[in-house]
Amino acid sequence: MANFRTHFGVASVGGLIASQAGWQASLYGLWQAAVIAGLVTFGGILPDIDADNSRAVRLIFQILALIAIVVAVLLLQHRVTPAQLFAACGATYLAVRYLASALFARFTVHRGLWHSLLAAALSGLATASASFTLLGQPARLAWLHGLALTLGFLIHLALDELYSVDLTGARLKRSFGTALKPFDWKAPGSSLMLLLTSVHLIAWLPPLAVLREVLTHGLGWGLGWGR
Repeated sequence: MANFRTHFGVASVGGLIASQAGWQASLYGLWQAAVIAGLVTFGGILPDIDADNSRAVRLIFQILALIAIVVAVLLLQHRVTPAQLFAACGATYLAVRYLASALFARFTVHRGLWHSLLAAALSGLATASASFTLLGQPARLAWLHGLALTLGFLIHLALDELYSVDLTGARLKRSFGTALKPFDWKAPGSSLMLLLTSVHLIAWLPPLAVLREVLTHGLGWGLGWGR
């Protein structure tokens, strides 16, 4: 299994390449290129959200808490007083950083459900939904945000599988196959809940026609296929 530094470094490079390609293809501006790079990098460490008491999980929940504060400010700034907004932001930070972190540590197993393609899909859909519905981003950009996070997530899973192959001994380690799996075979109930959550997000997603356009045209231009 790759360590935190490897996951972070490879995902960062992948994020820079992806954001540069999209920027050169005029899919977004320079500021959004930085956002895309950040999302790929964050996705590259996100599967370790189920790793108890690790550097990765502390960083993940710190970032999620800050994102939650930004969303809270955007949603509440015109509805409550400054004092109430400050209190709400403090409560949001504590709830995400400590309560949510404790719940994940209690109910998840490392390299379980969150190391799966289903979790990658859910994370990407949730990102696209939040970008489109909560932050009011254009549909195409929201889908690009979701795809960027999913890309980073898949980079993490692929690295874990690569590190499960012992090239010197020409053998597979016991951890092989525990990352790039469709879902957690050992927890069908949790996998079903994650699948239902993904389906539930459909109502908040940007139009699927825009996703098809991004996949067939936007990414093609970003990779140079349309030139």
